[in-house]
Amino acid sequence: MAANGRLEVGDTAPAFTLPAANGSTVSLSDYAGRKVIVYFYPAAMTPGCTKQACDFTDNLAELGDAGIGVVGISPDTPEKLQQFAERDEITFPLLSDPDKTVLSAWGAFGEKKLYGKVVTGVIRSTFLVDENGVIALAQYNVKATGHVAKLRRDLSV
Repeated sequence: MAANGRLEVGDTAPAFTLPAANGSTVSLSDYAGRKVIVYFYPAAMTPGCTKQACDFTDNLAELGDAGIGVVGISPDTPEKLQQFAERDEITFPLLSDPDKTVLSAWGAFGEKKLYGKVVTGVIRSTFLVDENGVIALAQYNVKATGHVAKLRRDLSV
């Protein structure tokens, strides 16, 4: 882990087990032996987060064909995430981290610039965890729009 608390390629991905929108629980270990994109976003049902989640949904088949799962994590409640999933037909797991423990462990919660001011909040971040639970790609401060297309290019998917 870098001095600024951010994960880097080669780091072991921090384990988690979180409640999902559908009432189940999902753990990083559920993806052992396969690749998974773990992405963190600030708030369900906001324009940027909706765009990003819908982009992942639209590209889920191609990512799946490449052996890559997708999990989204935010501080929203499971109930709000369920509304989000139903409203926008999001078919991958949306996980709830209201106390921001997992967000913090992954370096996705902290100081960021928002409209020129320094604030504390969720840092929109995306990671690719490999089959062995190791960070293969770490991207912080990603843009919601166009991010999935760039990610597919970066991963050659």
